[in-house]
Amino acid sequence: MVMLSKFKQTQQQWGGSSEVIDHWLETRQLLIIEYCNLAALQPSAQKTSELPTPKALQSFCQHLVDYISEGHFKIYDMVMDKWRATGFEATDDINQAYGKIVLTTEPLLNFTDNYAAVSSEDPLESFVTDLSLIGEIIEVRFEVEDELIQLIANSLAVPPGA
Repeated sequence: MVMLSKFKQTQQQWGGSSEVIDHWLETRQLLIIEYCNLAALQPSAQKTSELPTPKALQSFCQHLVDYISEGHFKIYDMVMDKWRATGFEATDDINQAYGKIVLTTEPLLNFTDNYAAVSSEDPLESFVTDLSLIGEIIEVRFEVEDELIQLIANSLAVPPGA
């Protein structure tokens, strides 16, 4: 899966660089694993469709909300505060990357609103399509987050005013 191989590249590049990024990557890895587990249940040409249990969906939705919340209210804030304390200011590229991340938030939260409280009796008619779309949105979010980390790391390599 492309998402997992990109994660491994990010982990190799940024893992161990800070506790904040390590924690963020661990949270991302858990989210990817849960997504892959849900996606593995989807129909293929050889087998019939098997839908996830309500518990599996609730777990994925909770991890998705946690990941989004940590990004917005912990990781980004901590990085930006530390960054500003060293005299840096956000560039247009950094602001644009952050704006792209924000755009992914609403559709991800809408998915959790739709699926966090399902029961085993719910038909989940559009689940396969919704899960596929969420996978694409998560992948875009991860790419832009990685871009944001790179932009911030690059700026930290050059002192303010240099």
